[in-house]
Amino acid sequence: MFVFEKRTQIPVRITNRNPKLAGIILSQYGGPDGEMAASLRYLSQRFSMPDNMGIGLLTDIGTEELSHLEIVGSIVSQLTSGEGAKSFDRYGVGDYYVDHSNAVYPVNASGAPFTAAYFQSKGDPIADLVEDLAAEQKARATYDNILRLSDDPDVNNVIRFLRAREIVHFQRFGELLNIYQSKIKNC
Repeated sequence: MFVFEKRTQIPVRITNRNPKLAGIILSQYGGPDGEMAASLRYLSQRFSMPDNMGIGLLTDIGTEELSHLEIVGSIVSQLTSGEGAKSFDRYGVGDYYVDHSNAVYPVNASGAPFTAAYFQSKGDPIADLVEDLAAEQKARATYDNILRLSDDPDVNNVIRFLRAREIVHFQRFGELLNIYQSKIKNC
């Protein structure tokens, strides 16, 4: 069972509106390397981990990724709050507005909707952890790309926080992979 605290890990207070930047950041909501895919990946993989250590780590990181989904959704919502059709069109994201208005909808930056094909759950702890390591690096790289495209300090502060958490997750998955690989060698 999960306990929900009604606050995010980092406050999200965006003062400038920018639907175009929202469309870019939306990839971390519903894109292939985004927070939705990560949370579903880890919360699915935990069921085939061989021990409580693996189950616990994937549960912890999977639930943290859900909180990151909340953070990214908040950024997108605040970047588009009060913006109308003409604003979305001026920023070149009128197509999104036609289908979703100001809603936060899980798509990648190109507009392709979220699909379960974005994440893997193989049932082999080593294969799944290697997948998780790659996923964390791809998420970090996506956050790096967002930082290269954004000049909004309010957005960048939150994106840097999320990027740092991806690095921590990568390290934790690496530690667990090393433990499991050493157990295989000692068998």
